[in-house]
This record gives sequence, structure tokens and C-alpha cells, in this order.
Amino acid sequence: MPTKLQKFAEFDTFDNCFTLFFENSKEGLSLKGKWHEAYFKNKNPIVLELGCGKGEYTIGLAQKHSDKNYIGVDVKGNRIWHGAKEAVQNKLKNVGFVRTRIDFIANCFSQNEIDEIWLTFPDPQPQKTRERQRLTNIIFMERYKSFLKPGGLFHLKTDSTSFYEYTLKVIRENKFNVLFATDDLYLNCPAEREELVEIKTHYEKLFTDKGEKIKYCCFTIN
Repeated sequence: MPTKLQKFAEFDTFDNCFTLFFENSKEGLSLKGKWHEAYFKNKNPIVLELGCGKGEYTIGLAQKHSDKNYIGVDVKGNRIWHGAKEAVQNKLKNVGFVRTRIDFIANCFSQNEIDEIWLTFPDPQPQKTRERQRLTNIIFMERYKSFLKPGGLFHLKTDSTSFYEYTLKVIRENKFNVLFATDDLYLNCPAEREELVEIKTHYEKLFTDKGEKIKYCCFTIN
């Protein structure tokens, strides 16, 4: 297995990886508003995974749905390396990765550019003083609204009961539209949505192996 430094070096050579650092965050990513024509070379829907980690979900969905484009976002380049490497090896042309902080996410995409968002096992930030850092806080939701199409789906998967309940509270307070929600996805997975339990992230495997219940909700924010 390559070292962290070797992963970073190879990450920079992948043509499916892009980075937005703090110092150029105001300028925005060069692909902002141009993902369809400049990168994917098609007009298929674009699905975003926030906090993608090693990219298991991004890759899994891309393999199942060749008629959609997928972008994984994470701040850790050595994590993204795994998914990016797999995409290169399997010649997946409907996959891209962005290394940046979610704070700068609105500078990566233009209005109505994203069709769907996945948030998979984010840090629940359980301390009350960290509420503004929770990725379903209304501050972040407003950023997502700036690029998510009207009616675009937002999916959350988490093992954290407190984060799940917090998100449902944000949904209620802001009158977002819940399409489906369950505090035990593996027990209540819809028959037509098997991919919800077939594709597992690294953390999801750890949690399910420990017998943790996986929470899931799907809703719209605009």
C-alpha cells in the first residue's frame, strides 16, 4: 500500500481529481458551471456525495448507474485517492472527485448544476458548541440550495441517532419535504431501493458489524 505522501503525489496526477484550497476558494473551482461540457462531456444528471471518504458510495453508484455522473467531495486527499484510483483502473468516465472543505462547496458548482446530494456518515459533531459545523445545519443547507436543482433529492445515511433527529428537526423547522425516513434502514429498506443497503461505505461496514442501526432519510430542500 502506498504511503500517504505517495497517495498525494499520485492524486495530483489523476485527471478525475480537482482541488479547491482556501487561498483560491473565492475564485472558485475552474469547473464551476462547466462540469457537463468540460469534464463529463454529456448532459446526464450530476449526483454529489459530500464527505465521500474513500469513495465507496460514489464508485458503487457510478457502477450501477452509467446514465448519471457522480462527484465525491472530501477534504482528505489520501482518502479520495482510493476511489479515484479505482475509477481510473475501471475506466469509469462518469466519476470525478473534489478535494475541498464543505465550507467552500458553493464555490465548486453553479445554480441548478447538481441534481442530487448524498451525505454519508458525516461527523455528527455532537457537542452543542459544534452545531454550526453539522453538515445539515441550515447554514450548510443554504449553500446546497445555491446549486441543487429545485426538487433535487437530498439523502442522509448515518449511524448517529442524535444527528438523524437533529436533521429531522432542521427539516421540520424549514418546511423541507420528507419523502422517506427510517431509523432502521436495514429493516425498512424499500423493495425498489436495494442499493441503499447493497453499497456500504467503510464506516457503514464498521457500524453494521457492531449491530448499529443505520438511519436514512430522503428529502427535498427547494
